[in-house]
This record gives sequence, C-alpha cells and structure tokens, in this order.
Amino acid sequence: MGHALNPAQRLATLADPTTLPPRSGTPARFTVVARDTSSEARAGALQLPHGTIETPEFMPVGTNATVKSLDPDDLRDLGAQIVLANTYHLYLRPGHERIERFGGLHRFMGWDRPILTDSGGFQVVSLGPLMRIREEGARFHSHLDGSEHLFTPERSIEIQQALGADVAVAFDQPVMPDASSRREVERAMERTHRWAVRSLRAHTRPDQALFGIAQGGIDVELRAQSADVIRALPFDGINLGGLAGDETPEQRNLAIEATVGALTGDPRVRYLMGLGSPIDILEAVVRGVDLFDSVLPARVARNGQAWVTGGRMNLRNARHLDEDLPIDSACDCRTCLRFSRAYLAHLFRAEELLAYRLLTIHNLRHLTSFMGAIRSAIRSGTLAAELPRLRARAGGPGSPRLGAGDEPGEVPARGAMRPRYAAKGRVVLRTVQGAEDTEG
Repeated sequence: MGHALNPAQRLATLADPTTLPPRSGTPARFTVVARDTSSEARAGALQLPHGTIETPEFMPVGTNATVKSLDPDDLRDLGAQIVLANTYHLYLRPGHERIERFGGLHRFMGWDRPILTDSGGFQVVSLGPLMRIREEGARFHSHLDGSEHLFTPERSIEIQQALGADVAVAFDQPVMPDASSRREVERAMERTHRWAVRSLRAHTRPDQALFGIAQGGIDVELRAQSADVIRALPFDGINLGGLAGDETPEQRNLAIEATVGALTGDPRVRYLMGLGSPIDILEAVVRGVDLFDSVLPARVARNGQAWVTGGRMNLRNARHLDEDLPIDSACDCRTCLRFSRAYLAHLFRAEELLAYRLLTIHNLRHLTSFMGAIRSAIRSGTLAAELPRLRARAGGPGSPRLGAGDEPGEVPARGAMRPRYAAKGRVVLRTVQGAEDTEG
C-alpha cells in the first residue's frame, strides 16, 4: 500500500520537468524576417490569435486593463500593436472571474489586438514586508486593503487563463539585480525554474501562448545557466527577467549578451521585461532582444517630461509658457500636430488632466515611431550605418536635457523593476516576518 506524498514531495513532483505532458501546437509563431550582419539585431513577425506583431516592438502597459488616460482608439492611432495588462492588479480588482464573465480581457477593455499578461510575480515581490515567499508560492497582503492572498504558479496561470490574453507568463521570483547577493539571486533563479515547470503543467488553454522567464540577475554565469534551463522547456517565448532595476546600463548589456548567447539557435521570440528608455531599448535590440514593455513613457508624462528627438524637456518649466511650437516638430502624434508647448505648459500649471493625456500620447508615439525606425533599418540592412543617428534621436532617460531646468523635480528610474507598493503607505498592518525562507 502506497504512502501519500507530503507537501514537499508533491511540490518536487510538480516541478520535475521529466514528467511534463507534451504540449500540442502553439498559438504563437515567431519568424525572423531579417538579421543585421553587424550585430545580434533581428526583425521578426510574431503571430498571435489577435494579430501579428512586427518586432522589435514596445508594448504599452495597461496595468488595470487601460493605458492610463488613453482609450483603444488612441492606442491604435499612435501605432501600438500589443498591450500588456497586469495579473496582480486585475486579480485584486475587478477580479479575474468577473472579467471572464464579461467575455475575457479583450472584450472587457474594448481592445481587439493582442494582449500579454504578466504573471504578477514582480508586483507580489515588490510588496516587500507585505509579502513572504515559500516554495509553494508567495503569500502577501494586498496593497489596497490589507487582505491576505496566496499566489502560486498554478494560481497565476489560473488567473491568466481566465483573463484570456494572447500570451500568459510563467510565475517567477525576481530580485533586485545589483542589490542582491549572488546567493539570493541564485536561489530565486532556481525557484523560478521550478515554478516554470509548475506553470507549464498548470497551463491548459490551447489558444493562449505561455512564455517562460530566464533570471540570474547581472551574473553572466547565472544568466547563461538560466537561459539553458528555460530554453529546454516547451515555452512559446523566452523572457529576460530580473533586469530594468538597479543595475547600470553596462551591467544590463552584459547580462543580455550572456542570456542571448545561451539562446543561440533558439527560434523563439525574446522579451526583456520592464525596459522603457529608448536608448536602452536600442542597445538591447542590437544584442538580440525582440519585445519590451514599461510604464515609463506614461509615468514620466505625469511629471511633465516630454521625450523628443535628441533629448527631453520638462513642460512644467516656465520658459515653455511662451513657446508657440509643437513639443517635437519631427513627431506626427495628435498632440504635436495640434497643440503648442505653451498650451501644454499651461495645462500642467492648471493641473488639468488633459495635460497628462496629451503628453502620454506624445511619449508613446515617440517610442512606437522610434521602434518603427529600428525595424526599418534592420529590414533594409542599414542598421549599422544608422546606429549613430538612432542613438542621437532616441530621447528619453539617458539623453540630453533641452534647456536649463528641463528636468522634472522627481526623476523616475530608467528601469521599472523597483519596489513601490509597500512604500506608499496605503496599508497599515502587522508586517509579515521572514520575507525569505531559509530552507530553499
């Protein structure tokens, strides 16, 4: 007579990749259509149930099933091919069951093009003292009302399948890459690998792709090791996680090179999570990355920062009050074609919501247009010759300030992977002790 498995044995069985059932077909087909001969850059086409994405591409972030202040028509007009929605936030409100009853995320938010949902892993880990990680999963208190929840790989996949996006993402454990010890990074990476297998086992929706996440921080050996593990699993795409945080651009580029190097010959799409600065995206494309996302273009718009050809400007600066010029004369967005810097500067001083909306449209159009220029250069075989011009055009963080004082009072980080929720003081409760267990 057999013995029942204890919880640890059960989890070990679930995380055993040798017992994974075969996956039949894939709803995500990626084709490389052009390669740059002087770098790892490539242009491709990612076919998904709700459309084909031309890559390299940036995905605007619609955290709560909306890109803040914009509607689907705005997104189409500025050239967005795909948007990202957030599993953690939609689980807390309005709830994935409610969205499923309304016919899924596409119908709920009125967007008929592809959607990717992240796993919620980053948001949960960002809760800091409101969160505790064990092998089973991450137990946390909501940043909204303090209620307690448990996210496991199985639960994350269940939620994402109910949301019904074109692409779901495996549940992972990211850590801050530079501020974490090698041991912390390694343990999180190994747990991410085990959770990847459990995510695959839990995923059963045939019309939804599933991407896996390679971790490893900024340690090039760990990055290559993790990429080797994830590429051996039957995911539809491979994400580069644990970057766009507190690392330097130089550290990030080395980590990307190590990851992409370990993926040589792998046919799947590559997605670097959380990177939103145009110049940083360009450097990642040159190193072989295809997809990106970040809240950064919309977040800096809130502070009045405009990304323009060759630099950035702060529309809260008084000198713009008398400038009868578009934000960027080279931009074809609705904001630049119709409104002046003077008008935007007035709206920010009057604290009108239209200021944020118009500047978000501009910043996102700046980035989608920039991605289009990169794609064209790769497809035409001229990327090497055009790199100096593209770097000069990039704008955004890391580019020159255009004029004295043209910098927001609050300068958001270039990367998005920084803990935010627990630090906002929205929830006052007894914090969970032992943010990380000691038994692996």
